[in-house]
Amino acid sequence: MRLLIIGGTKFIGRHLVDAALTSGHDVTVFHRGQTPPHRPGDVDEVLGDRDGGLGALGDRRWDVVVDTCGYVPRLVRDSATALAGRVDAYLYVSSISAYADVSRPGVDEAAALADPPPPKVEEVTGETYGGLKTACERAAAAVLGDRLCTVRPGLVVGPHDPTDRFTYWPARVAAGGAVLAPGRPERPVQFIDARDLGSWMIALAERGRGGAYNAVGPAETLTMGRFLDVCCTVVATGAEVEWVDETFLLDAGIEPWSQLPLWLPDGGEAAGMMRASNRLAVAAGLAFRPLHETVADTLHWHAGRGRPTATGLSRAREADLLAAWRDRTAP
Repeated sequence: MRLLIIGGTKFIGRHLVDAALTSGHDVTVFHRGQTPPHRPGDVDEVLGDRDGGLGALGDRRWDVVVDTCGYVPRLVRDSATALAGRVDAYLYVSSISAYADVSRPGVDEAAALADPPPPKVEEVTGETYGGLKTACERAAAAVLGDRLCTVRPGLVVGPHDPTDRFTYWPARVAAGGAVLAPGRPERPVQFIDARDLGSWMIALAERGRGGAYNAVGPAETLTMGRFLDVCCTVVATGAEVEWVDETFLLDAGIEPWSQLPLWLPDGGEAAGMMRASNRLAVAAGLAFRPLHETVADTLHWHAGRGRPTATGLSRAREADLLAAWRDRTAP
């Protein structure tokens, strides 16, 4: 299979490249040259900017294109139009954030999508991201019809994750001591290893699958408590997890998701974001490696960076919060 990856040099893209090459496909990576591909000798590089620079692709033909970095509908429409006559299928990486209502669990692919922002809005912010992804999906579908496959991941994790949202927890447990954990240990969480996502998307491309899929995991419900138990088992530092009421944390000004990753308060407008249905994706072959493998591999990669995670509480702030919580709950 001849595969064109738009993007392909960072996180999801690099794992896509690995999966495609492992499966024996010919891979072309179209990117701006700001981040070199990690396997430059194994892929065909085409340098260019999708904003006005698609001509660099020439008149070549591919079997499938995977668009990993489409955030602006105008640019997705341009890419789809330029390639429509030269590819058999187009796989677009969207997001769970494209759904209009993620306040309740169980959102599936039939759910309503968020309203797009006005056409001239192209700045990607927390407020516009979901609507822009909706508009990108519609722009691609208008050009490609049933040749479009839309993948909507939730939180993507694993080695080379630039956000550190998942990485914070294995790294924090590895540091030992008292670990502040938000809310309830039985609260469900969802994420998918980028390597599993990449392998599955290549399989979708091979089979020519169309439609839309929620790419979230694992296959069965995972709780925050179980996740942290696995982290503690993998690193074996003797860290002790202390659960702190989420109302207390909100009153203290702690920001869910950013200061304490994987935490979305119960009852909030995003409470169902990590409880989406993955039934269709699993039926289409999405599979998940053991959690302890993702934890161990992510921690190994993080250790090689030699710097703290970019996301999460500072140790000083964590200690202050734990002290205040203990004082509040002391008999």
